[in-house]
Amino acid sequence: MTDFNRLSEAVISGDFRQAEVLTKQMVENKVDPLQIINEGLIAGMNVVAVRFKAGDMFVPEVMMSAKAMSTGVELVKPLVTESDITSAGKVVIGTVKGDMHDIGKNLVTMMLESVGFSVIDLGVDVKAETFIEAIKEHHPQIIGISALLTTTMLNMKDILDILKEEGLRDKVKVIIGGAPVTQEFCTQIGADGYADDAAEAADLCKRLVG
Repeated sequence: MTDFNRLSEAVISGDFRQAEVLTKQMVENKVDPLQIINEGLIAGMNVVAVRFKAGDMFVPEVMMSAKAMSTGVELVKPLVTESDITSAGKVVIGTVKGDMHDIGKNLVTMMLESVGFSVIDLGVDVKAETFIEAIKEHHPQIIGISALLTTTMLNMKDILDILKEEGLRDKVKVIIGGAPVTQEFCTQIGADGYADDAAEAADLCKRLVG
């Protein structure tokens, strides 16, 4: 088994300590940092995404895998210049105003980062105006809006309305998700896409920027 395989396995099994040890060893052995990220860390997370989608892995395990991957990435990042990392695109993400739920959003963030997206996470209880400010500042291709309550999911429409008012609607794709959200609601408010889980959200983003 190669070092890359062992690192991938550490990510898949959510063993962040092993991921840290192996990443440090590879850095000391002057292994190409981009290879460590792509062939070790991200390769492992890609397997996790497939297993999660198939129902063979569950949220707590995926969170551990994501922690293992980010542990390794943080060690390697200082050795890689921004221009070396090919970003799949930029996503601004947040949970709508009045909603404090973040597990689903955090999982989507981790999954997006694992497939190469740069993610600006605005957190929870995010006002429509904050989304607008983030779009003007970061120029993302996509914004991801999350809601876990039927009472707060209507705030998603407010964000889309303000995007139109500000003349930004055609500059950014809008994806939505969360327990009460459906494809029907997505169509109704005019969002560009709906994802049922984190792996699907990553696939959706790849399609939208692809």
